[in-house]
Amino acid sequence: MSKHFLNGHQLNGPFPEDLQRIQFGMGCFWGAERLFWQQQGVYVTAVGYAGGLVDAPTYEAVCSGQSGHAEVVLVVFDPKQISFETLLNLFWCWHDPTQGMRQGNDVGSQYRSAIYFYSDAQKRAIDASQKCYQQALQKAGYGQITTEVLPTPQFYLAEGYHQQYLAKNPGGYCALAGTGVAMDAAILVNAQK
Repeated sequence: MSKHFLNGHQLNGPFPEDLQRIQFGMGCFWGAERLFWQQQGVYVTAVGYAGGLVDAPTYEAVCSGQSGHAEVVLVVFDPKQISFETLLNLFWCWHDPTQGMRQGNDVGSQYRSAIYFYSDAQKRAIDASQKCYQQALQKAGYGQITTEVLPTPQFYLAEGYHQQYLAKNPGGYCALAGTGVAMDAAILVNAQK
């Protein structure tokens, strides 16, 4: 399967040159992918594996914890329609970035919180947003953010049955849940200046 189930765009490129990419790990990738494909300005989403130690991992290898990969969502977006900061806000607020190697009942290194960036500008925005969200989390009684933030590693497209899983299986498992702590958008804008 090489095309998006909902919009028919290619899952693994090539993509139009004016678009940007980012990879987010937020636990199980099914619900995270749905969150992003629903956003206006997102061109395509695809689930896959990144940040690990082996080439071309399978789902079974990733779930074993031996590959070192995280379940991630590749988000390809048009920055003229949706800002990178909006995507970061969704990332921080729709999972718990303080849980280490888990999200809720999903336990293992494949469920870690991660952002794999494609440019220095993205890294600066990530750092600013993380600083702001850490302040908000601390006020709400949460601990330190454990999100892995690294230059983009190789992205391995997951098996076809995982792609847009919750569009094909509307009643399927989704553990995506945030902390309930909102990002202060005003603070984020000021932090980037």
